[in-house]
Amino acid sequence: MPNTASTALLKQLIAFDTTSYKSNLELIQFVQQQFEAYDIVVQLTLNEQGNKACLFASVGPQDVAGILLSAHSDVVPVDGQDWQSPPFIAVEKDQQIYGRGTADMKGFIACAMWAMICASQQGLKRPLHLCISYDEEIGCIGVRDILPQLAEFLVTPLICIVGEPTSMQIALGHKGKSVFKAICTGQEGHSALAPHFSNAIHAANALINAVIQVQQEVTQDHPTDLDYDIPYTTLHIGKIYGGQALNIVPNECIVDYEIRNIAQDNHQHIQQKIYTSLNNSRFEKYIHIHEVNRYPGLSTAHTIDIVQHMQTLLPTYTPLGKISFGTEGGLFFESLDCPVIVCGPGSIDVAHKPNEYISLSQLQQCDIFLDKMIHFLQ
Repeated sequence: MPNTASTALLKQLIAFDTTSYKSNLELIQFVQQQFEAYDIVVQLTLNEQGNKACLFASVGPQDVAGILLSAHSDVVPVDGQDWQSPPFIAVEKDQQIYGRGTADMKGFIACAMWAMICASQQGLKRPLHLCISYDEEIGCIGVRDILPQLAEFLVTPLICIVGEPTSMQIALGHKGKSVFKAICTGQEGHSALAPHFSNAIHAANALINAVIQVQQEVTQDHPTDLDYDIPYTTLHIGKIYGGQALNIVPNECIVDYEIRNIAQDNHQHIQQKIYTSLNNSRFEKYIHIHEVNRYPGLSTAHTIDIVQHMQTLLPTYTPLGKISFGTEGGLFFESLDCPVIVCGPGSIDVAHKPNEYISLSQLQQCDIFLDKMIHFLQ
């Protein structure tokens, strides 16, 4: 039977609207109150504005290596989506719980909270830690506030487990991501005299052609990793906006694009290919590219003993693979220099969509996995 405690916690977590552009403090304070009732040590790290926080909690001895669980509290917007039930009210139906964040990733937070509470009542020889961040959905931003602190005082964990939805299968890696904003400039003028002026949208078109060209080169000539659904580095243009009116030559056009690189590719080298392609364009001086965000990829060796042991704690053996979406895992590896895996309840296939849900059986599998982990720490 599913654990009613973690199910109840999930329903309470869903009620907090932690869309990335909103505060997560009510949820964080709820977690803090639940933990402090069991004398679990909690630390909060606020952002500069004081309206968001990362939470770190720990049980067990602090002078030895333990296991770190990682989750993010924010969710993606529901605006414009066709929900059959209120997205921030958990609805249980047909052995599934519906609501924004059920899979991505409050289901894991609920299970991790219950695991921490259970662990606090037992004598651990090694600690169990939990880190809950904010603003993961908009570029893994919030966790960067707390990672330097963890690196300073935390004994390097045996392993870090990022509980993103993988249907309780262990993933060893994902691609890195770099986000760029290109500001393409031009000269305003009457469209009847358009040839006399530099058109910012034409400059943007030159950039777009360069990105398409580099993608073709990467697809044909660069290394591949067959563990991914798309086995090569991808370039993607996701947003373009510019121009005021049809009869005005536009003086600005902005293009947002990304590079998702496999471990064998360097995102800077690929970006340099775009610059090189633009060198042959008369629009080069009108295009100004800025890197606005980046998070590293993750690549963990399957031969590491603790990784193999985590595999034995799962109900069924599944091949260790890689996932198509990004996580905070690479940042944890860079900061803490410990093995990192991704494993959590729910499916990424329903994340970010209307009527997001998680099955009770997935919560149960996660509870069992974490319970076995606690026994390992005893």
